[in-house]
Amino acid sequence: MPHPVSARRLSRRGLLAAGGAATLAALLAGCGRDDDSAAPSAAGSGGPWSFTDDRNEKVSAANRPTRVVAFTGVAAALVDFGLDKQIVGVFGETKRADGTAEPQAGDLNVDAVEVLGNVWGEFSLEKYAALRPELLVTHMYDPGALWYVPDESKDKILPLAPSVAITTARVPMTTPIERYAQLAESLGADLSAKKVTDAKARFEAAAEAVRQAVRANPGIKVLASSGSPDLFYVSNPKVSTDLMYFAELGVEIVVPTKLEAGDYFEALSWENAGKFPADLILLDNRSTALQPKDMASKPTWQQLPAVTANQITPWDAVPRFSYAGAAPLLENLATAIRNAKKVTA
Repeated sequence: MPHPVSARRLSRRGLLAAGGAATLAALLAGCGRDDDSAAPSAAGSGGPWSFTDDRNEKVSAANRPTRVVAFTGVAAALVDFGLDKQIVGVFGETKRADGTAEPQAGDLNVDAVEVLGNVWGEFSLEKYAALRPELLVTHMYDPGALWYVPDESKDKILPLAPSVAITTARVPMTTPIERYAQLAESLGADLSAKKVTDAKARFEAAAEAVRQAVRANPGIKVLASSGSPDLFYVSNPKVSTDLMYFAELGVEIVVPTKLEAGDYFEALSWENAGKFPADLILLDNRSTALQPKDMASKPTWQQLPAVTANQITPWDAVPRFSYAGAAPLLENLATAIRNAKKVTA
């Protein structure tokens, strides 16, 4: 899910309509293709390469790209699928103030890549050009909107290298995972490597653990949320790709009723934080969102039944779209549901 603040910015600046020729129907149709989007087109880096992304745009190059710049979470997913030195630069939250890696960086070696920007709206055009990029890759939460590529400078950024955008909303989480696997394979990754197959097996076992937890402890209402100083955001499982997948596994997720632009969430004043009763709260764990200690002074937060029962679990609101990245999320969710007690009517 886009961070509520960034989602509002996207909407305000009209990014939702950018590249308007790409319709959601075309995006969804493209996800299941068996054409060149799903397979490498060259045996090595010395031959022609192509990939059709979720804008339904075919990206081609004389050689397989070996200098890839990506949103940090994308780069981490590609690393999970077996890429390594191909990742030369990243943008998006990568390093904390103390120099350690942000959770979304996963197993990416953050000290071996150029960080073009570490916060929303920050993307160094000069550093990007100096990297001699051969491919830019990022999420696409809304048609034509390239995640964390600033709208005000995208016309200077995009001409420097081909770009690939993968849909990460309004489809279940397994769809972007599969698409990033296809992209990684096209760039030279071996999806039959033990690291990848082991991660997929763990993911499938974790998904089954969620199903079993729901069956063993039925009726647990789950609310996915993000806190800011002024507002409490309730996320929509009909748009957020991970929540959509959780619902497919049987999880009963609260559906907000008065959605903001983009339909990602409902923004509640803190006075109305209790609008949707829930037994378990998934709380956005990013550094851009308030954490439980930050909300201790808000009486309505403290009064929520799930908070009173200490039934809060961290939520990666922008998940890492790989089997290795998603498996722990499912495992944690299964444990949280299994251990939750019914605290609402």
